[in-house]
Amino acid sequence: MFYFINLYCTFCTTFPLCCCVKLEFLPQKGSIKEHLISDLSRQKEEEKMEKSEPGAAAFPPTFSVSEIKNKQRRHLMFMKFKQEKRKQKMQLKKKKKKEREALGDKAPPKEVPKTIENQRVFDETMVDPEDEEVAFDEATDEFSAYFNGLTNPKVLITTSDRPRGRTVRFCEQLATVIPNAHVYYRRGLALKRVIPQCVARNFTYLMVINEDRKMPNGMVLCHLPDGPTAHFKISSVRLRKEMKRRGKDPTEHSPEVILNNFSTRLGHSIGRLFAALFPQDPQFVGRQVATFHNQRDFIFFRFHRYIFKNEKKVGIQELGPRFTLKLRSLQKGTFDSKFGEYEWVLKVSNFSLRRQKSCDKETN
Repeated sequence: MFYFINLYCTFCTTFPLCCCVKLEFLPQKGSIKEHLISDLSRQKEEEKMEKSEPGAAAFPPTFSVSEIKNKQRRHLMFMKFKQEKRKQKMQLKKKKKKEREALGDKAPPKEVPKTIENQRVFDETMVDPEDEEVAFDEATDEFSAYFNGLTNPKVLITTSDRPRGRTVRFCEQLATVIPNAHVYYRRGLALKRVIPQCVARNFTYLMVINEDRKMPNGMVLCHLPDGPTAHFKISSVRLRKEMKRRGKDPTEHSPEVILNNFSTRLGHSIGRLFAALFPQDPQFVGRQVATFHNQRDFIFFRFHRYIFKNEKKVGIQELGPRFTLKLRSLQKGTFDSKFGEYEWVLKVSNFSLRRQKSCDKETN
């Protein structure tokens, strides 16, 4: 039921204020006149705020953008809120910069942002490349003949049974990156039968690309004839046609190899495993670089060609393909899933331990 009530407006006493009031929404305490006066004063304060800050997103304390039902209105309010937040952040940044310039040398040191890298537990297996023990291991391990120039790498690339087109194209592009690499169809043979045939034909590496749901998802890299064998997970594969602004197809020149951040005992072994894939006398005429970058236990592979624009500036072109590797296990000897001896296996405890909070390397 509705009632029509005539009241004199508090802002203009000459005209009566006519309002329609429903009994369910009447306040329990106070008169109807007090309730209307409070509503009018609240509206007047909101109008003042809108006039004082044009374009600003003013929200009640308990307001949530997700409560807005209209999609377009919700998106508009969210963009306004985001823009206002960005303005406040820039103003705070400028204020801190002015204070730092005013203080000069007395300014406090900048805060170092917390990242996964600087919060990880210090790895005790970090090695110094100039250490005598490391130098002795390098001179006597399985890859010393490659770095001494006594052996030239020869790589066989194959796939799992019945590979799809994307996996086959990935293998073909890998063969253009690695010199003296050959792609062969597996024909349903077991790896234990493939390895003796590779050794008989003087192959030094066997690379097997596995797939799942028509996508490359794993790599087995076996050094011949005595191992070791590494198993990697492959992700984020991008072929050459899927890359924007890529350069021309790579030439047959031997590329330079960059190994970045392989500083632990395990990383040192994996880095030498990758380095022995390529000849140790790069042909600088081709201006091609293969990069293996290790970060947060992920190995990012990129293949570039650098171009000299002038005497001071150098540009790079990515040639492709690109992919990311994650080490699953490192096995002694050649591939043997049943009786093989493993040097290192990825465990959940190892992965979670590296994410714990810790001090910097110097404090450890």
